[in-house]
Amino acid sequence: MAEAAARIALARRVPLLLIAVMPPHIRQSGLGPATAPVRAVLARVMPKIGPLHVGYIPEVFPLPARNGPRLTAAKELLGLATRHRAPEVVASRRGPEGLDAFALIEAAALRGGPYVHAVAPSTGTSPRMTTQDPPMARRVMERKPFSDE
Repeated sequence: MAEAAARIALARRVPLLLIAVMPPHIRQSGLGPATAPVRAVLARVMPKIGPLHVGYIPEVFPLPARNGPRLTAAKELLGLATRHRAPEVVASRRGPEGLDAFALIEAAALRGGPYVHAVAPSTGTSPRMTTQDPPMARRVMERKPFSDE
């Protein structure tokens, strides 16, 4: 997901707005981009976007408590992106409750927010076949494309 966002930012020649979503139980007083919890979240992303040499702006979004309307968190996050003048938002299809890509798309449609890209979350594994894969999967992966032979 981070790579997709970095590529979009690089193509548009704009800095990448990195929003660290923090759970509601983390103490929010003094929660800024330089605090330890936020640095820990950003440290997982930086190795993926660092090689692309794209500028970034770190930002923090404290996840609101679960009371209130269903799209409250999505609307607040899109408001944060709008304050930074972000024309596009890249979100994971499976994110925190109320902040997955589909909730953000719905909230953006209702409030006229930025365009939201839904991206599959990275699994951290490579697509290469291993010896533990079932034989049928290996045969499908090894199949050659159609030819005129």
